[in-house]
Amino acid sequence: MFKPSDEQAAMQHYLVCGTEDCQKNGQFYCNACHLPLCVQCRNKHKKTPNTKNHEIVIYRHRKQQFPVEICQDHPTRNKELFCRECSIPICSKCYTLKEHKGHDIDDLEEIYADKYADWQGEFSKIQKYFLPTSNSLKSDIEEDFSQIKNIMESIRTSLKTEAESLKNLVDEVTSESIENTHTIEKSLLKMLKSQETKYDDYIAYLWKMSDEFQEYLSITNQKLLFTKTLKIQSIPETTKPVPPVFTAGRFSKNDITKFLGKVNFPNTKPEKRKIQPMEAESAHMKSTEKLLEQSKEKSDMKQTLSLSSSVTKVREYSIPGVDSAYHVSVEISGRFWVSDDSGNLVQTDLLGNLLQKIQTSGTSQGYHTATQDGDLIYTDSDKKVIYRITQDRKITEFIKTGDWNPISIHSSRITGDILVGMRKDREAKVTRYSKAGKEIQNILRDNQERGLYSNPHYITENINGDICTSEIHNDKVVVVNKSGQPRFSYTGKRSEFYPWGICTDVLGHILVCDIASRSNTVHLLDQDGGFLSIILSSQQGINRPFGICVDDENNLYVGQDGTNTVTVYKYLQ
Repeated sequence: MFKPSDEQAAMQHYLVCGTEDCQKNGQFYCNACHLPLCVQCRNKHKKTPNTKNHEIVIYRHRKQQFPVEICQDHPTRNKELFCRECSIPICSKCYTLKEHKGHDIDDLEEIYADKYADWQGEFSKIQKYFLPTSNSLKSDIEEDFSQIKNIMESIRTSLKTEAESLKNLVDEVTSESIENTHTIEKSLLKMLKSQETKYDDYIAYLWKMSDEFQEYLSITNQKLLFTKTLKIQSIPETTKPVPPVFTAGRFSKNDITKFLGKVNFPNTKPEKRKIQPMEAESAHMKSTEKLLEQSKEKSDMKQTLSLSSSVTKVREYSIPGVDSAYHVSVEISGRFWVSDDSGNLVQTDLLGNLLQKIQTSGTSQGYHTATQDGDLIYTDSDKKVIYRITQDRKITEFIKTGDWNPISIHSSRITGDILVGMRKDREAKVTRYSKAGKEIQNILRDNQERGLYSNPHYITENINGDICTSEIHNDKVVVVNKSGQPRFSYTGKRSEFYPWGICTDVLGHILVCDIASRSNTVHLLDQDGGFLSIILSSQQGINRPFGICVDDENNLYVGQDGTNTVTVYKYLQ
């Protein structure tokens, strides 16, 4: 049976069944064979006489494979036992020797699994509790910074208001009081800065411990699991600052200071910051897991690219053969394809010259995409077929979608896989195909068996493998991870939001067209769905943007309704 190497496993965008010639999703795991299995291979595994008694579990509940170590004293034997009295691994022949006679002996694989779980648990605590909790406390300090500034500014305003009625008589007292607030503020902010530094140091310590734990968890360092002690320093405690309050005074010519009032600390004991107990960590766990997964998959381009302070129009094309530009696909060669809502699909060169024109059943959807090989594939919703146009202009039937109507399509720049948004009756889904056209994944519902899609009419993939779709019926952008689990949805910044064309760039940004009557803009989101800016609007001459695409040179192509013009912008530097 085929078993992927560690390097191959790291490169896979989803878990592949380990059975020979099977490329389906390996949702299960045989603890005896240490092999991922799909549903069909699991059932066959259970019926085969040699494997029917094997323990098969859900993949995430699998046992870690025990590292094989040859006994130094008996080179023909592997160490499979653990002598508790001597605290060393031994082989079965060592067990018969007199030095281990009468000792408690355990299965080394079970001991290894327990130790691995312990260390994995400690590593998980750092990632899921200690780090997020510490970062939360640090964020609390940052909020206190702002609060102290606001309170002190409010006090200064009150002092100035009081002083206004006293005219020149209170000028000197007012100046002294204001100076006093600056002194107090400086003292409080100095205290907060010290607390912030303390958490910075502690967080650095946690990262260092995390790295050490990962080293201990590796197979090559598995002996250290029996000798090292698990100990993480407690999160340092800090106190919240007690801001001063302003006590208004009553003024007279003889006692200006008394009537003006003064700034002082209330007789209040500082309140300790609340450290969330580890038992209540679930919200932090989810947040940290997202951050960890995303941080591992950042593009190398982030080291050299960033958002430009302004969007610059670099060129414009008038596309012959179409009435509007509802969708744009840019080829590796620099040529690009544009479609309108009448089924016209045309290819032009960088000079705007018409190269070929095809009549399709497509309308206002993202129904075509350029592949890694330089071909174009497009959907025919009426015939339930996906066609391929090769570089020599031959059109061939590529994929049949059965009962489902394919409405949108995207070829992954990462894996070459093909993502297709489909509809059937009142259902909708996203299907993943391999480069060769083999169906390998279907995404229909979330964990509560609720439908994820209604009309995924535009689709794309982000650099971390997230699948992003525009949902016109539900007026939102739906994003799931590469396994099909929901990540987030985006519903715009106004009460009206009509998402159409969608694409992503090398920084993980999501760009989506909003054709709502009061908007007609292009939104820029981060890869977690956070709104960053309106990157294009009527100020740049945009009106009803429908199609959007980013090429390999980080140029942004925008097509609009009612005109055959495609405009190209620079927004990264």
